[in-house]
Amino acid sequence: MLSPPTLLLVLDLVGTFVFALDGALTALRTARLDIVGVVTLATITALGGGIIRDLIIGAVPPATFSDWRYLAVATIGGLVAFALARRLEGLSLPISLLDAAGLSLFAVTGASKALDYGLGAGQAVILGALTAVGGGTLRDVLIRRIPAVLHSGLYAIPALIGAAITVAATRAGVYGLVAAVAAATVCFLVRLLGIVFNLNAPRPPRAGPSR
Repeated sequence: MLSPPTLLLVLDLVGTFVFALDGALTALRTARLDIVGVVTLATITALGGGIIRDLIIGAVPPATFSDWRYLAVATIGGLVAFALARRLEGLSLPISLLDAAGLSLFAVTGASKALDYGLGAGQAVILGALTAVGGGTLRDVLIRRIPAVLHSGLYAIPALIGAAITVAATRAGVYGLVAAVAAATVCFLVRLLGIVFNLNAPRPPRAGPSR
């Protein structure tokens, strides 16, 4: 059985790799960047949310800069996506699935790390969601696209759900590999429902035609 610190590291690195793939594929499909741009966008997508979280909770320097594995994994993810670009070109489903997977893993690890630093349950849930959506938000801003978190109702909501399950399991003293996987799976499935059925949170009604 993995210890909590080791479990957190493993999930964090897996999430980093998945989000790096997602960021790189988005760069290739949307912005047509060169290899430097692809790897840069991959690392920003993979590491942006974690850096913001670490700065907020006072975990400085952020894990990205104190542990070489994060930058290495993010860079490898970007290069892998670049190498497979021709095979994946035009396929939106792999990008959506990778984004959902990264969202799920980072919601869990973000909430867990916030709790490790002594934050309360509510704050941990918020930081879990921030970790999950932060990198993707930075990615979308850089490629001049409205961030998904602002217009897709089932983007931030699944992250909040995954983070909340993580916090509840930790508070109940049952947090471990099974609980972490369960929290990430629920987050992933909720996000997947939003993708498949094009579900969104309620929006304000549009104004009717003026008379």
